[in-house]
Amino acid sequence: DARGLAGPQAPKPDAKVRIAVPILPHTANFDDLDPLDAEPALDLRRLRPDEALPPDTDLVLLLGSKATIADLAALKRGGLHHDILAFARRGGRVIGVCGGYQMLGDSLADPEGAEGPAGTVEGLGLLRVDTVMTGDKRLVAVAGTSKLGGSFAGYEMHIGATEGPDRVRPFARFSDGTCEGAVSADSRIMGTYVHGLFADDAQRAALLELLGAGPVQVSYEHQVDATLDALAAHLAAHIDLDHLLSLAR
Repeated sequence: DARGLAGPQAPKPDAKVRIAVPILPHTANFDDLDPLDAEPALDLRRLRPDEALPPDTDLVLLLGSKATIADLAALKRGGLHHDILAFARRGGRVIGVCGGYQMLGDSLADPEGAEGPAGTVEGLGLLRVDTVMTGDKRLVAVAGTSKLGGSFAGYEMHIGATEGPDRVRPFARFSDGTCEGAVSADSRIMGTYVHGLFADDAQRAALLELLGAGPVQVSYEHQVDATLDALAAHLAAHIDLDHLLSLAR
């Protein structure tokens, strides 16, 4: 259990928990942030790569990317990676999702030029893993249990395979028994290919507990269903759907 190894942070009753999110030129899957934005106890700070990491940061969250090696280069050009590495050395927590997970490793190789010019670059070196890009994209719904604690449902959508010593501590175990992701020895650095993780109310609750942010205050899953129902009712009230369907036929 990650909480048993690293320990949850002390509750912050009078201050929000602050999450720093680098926004890079090819950052993708912004919807991974929506459930976190909805939580009143969290303060998400979106940073350009040339901005400094705020000193009161509690977590760095690296998102997915449509061009991971190019975005890693942008992060390094801006200098924000120095702050992230220093933050991690001081015991800060870092989570990488998809491309962010790949950036956390020792190296990223794209021998066939799947995302850009072929070649190999150094990663941030916060996880002992290496990634090799491939031309085949994995797109699949997944469910299981995670290192944060409890069960989850989400999906994978990425190219590349990631392996290395830190994979002996997987971030997640899928319902079919497959192990996924990697966690550092002190459990403060985590990487996963699972998108939609924090849309799962149980996983978001586990993250908030880990960060000392208290209980979840929104039911994101219910919020999404209610929004879709309201949209459907609005369309039915203002559009002749039967006529549209007849035109489609």
